[in-house]
Amino acid sequence: MNGSVKFSLSRAERAVFALRALYESRGYERFKVNKFEEYDFYAGCKSFLTSENVLTFTDSGGRLMALKPDVTLSVVKNADPDAGGVRKVYYNESVYRDYGDGNGFREITQTGLECVGAVDEATVAEAVRLAEESLAAVSEGRETVLTVSHMGVVSGVLGGVDPSVRDEIRGYMENKNADGVRRAAAGAGVGGAVAEKLVSLLSVYGSFDDAEGELLRLCGDIPECAAAVAELGAVCRSAGDRIRIDFSVAGDMNYYTGIVFRGYVNGIPKSVLSGGRYDGLLRGMGRARGGVGFAVMTDLLEAYPGAGNAGYGTFLTDGGDGK
Repeated sequence: MNGSVKFSLSRAERAVFALRALYESRGYERFKVNKFEEYDFYAGCKSFLTSENVLTFTDSGGRLMALKPDVTLSVVKNADPDAGGVRKVYYNESVYRDYGDGNGFREITQTGLECVGAVDEATVAEAVRLAEESLAAVSEGRETVLTVSHMGVVSGVLGGVDPSVRDEIRGYMENKNADGVRRAAAGAGVGGAVAEKLVSLLSVYGSFDDAEGELLRLCGDIPECAAAVAELGAVCRSAGDRIRIDFSVAGDMNYYTGIVFRGYVNGIPKSVLSGGRYDGLLRGMGRARGGVGFAVMTDLLEAYPGAGNAGYGTFLTDGGDGK
């Protein structure tokens, strides 16, 4: 006899089902990656990773292998698009990371998507829209916000500043440390006017329409910045109304070359989603193509039980072999 049986699903499991349905409805294909790769593959991209610590082991052939600390790198390595096309994939995978908090390595579940190939502004805009929809899909009714910036604005202001100094300044900007930005700039001989532009960028927050005038006032006279602001506007206006400009959102300037973003759900004090355009990563791997994507840290939905209500998924079964 057919009947209805209720199975309890965790918040993370509900999120994975919702995200999978969302991505497949938009034509993204499921992509599976290996649990491990040769260590040398990750060693060359350590600054792209959340932590430089990688969990390694030696296989039976004597090769030094690593449990994957990141999914994007594996997708980029293995997902070859057709000539002139874009490969659009999604995944639900575990990564193994040491966050340096004294708790050692952890297995972390991520669901996300990547677009690799002839990535253009329309592809980036689609990724940002899907990031915003992903937040809505996992929030269980909680308020969400997607914070967005553009690496071209910061790199345009900094101009030809030494990469190590740029990375130091970027780190201070991520922490909204205005004094740190000024000290790093002064120590590198960067003019005070440049430092003040960067500090002023940290105070820019709100919808793109609210932020556009201030951005153009600060750096619209710099061609790279003006182009980045124009792209930022086109992408933000094509998405929803839960997007906020925030230049503390950044990434390694050797890898991230365009729009970068982070997503938040009310009740969770950490970003549950992060991503951006990473053409620089692909160039560093000898790939003449572009990439954009993001990951949702579904484990965080379990770590903060106040950020949603428990629920059930209902599945039909005949009480026998399940067919």
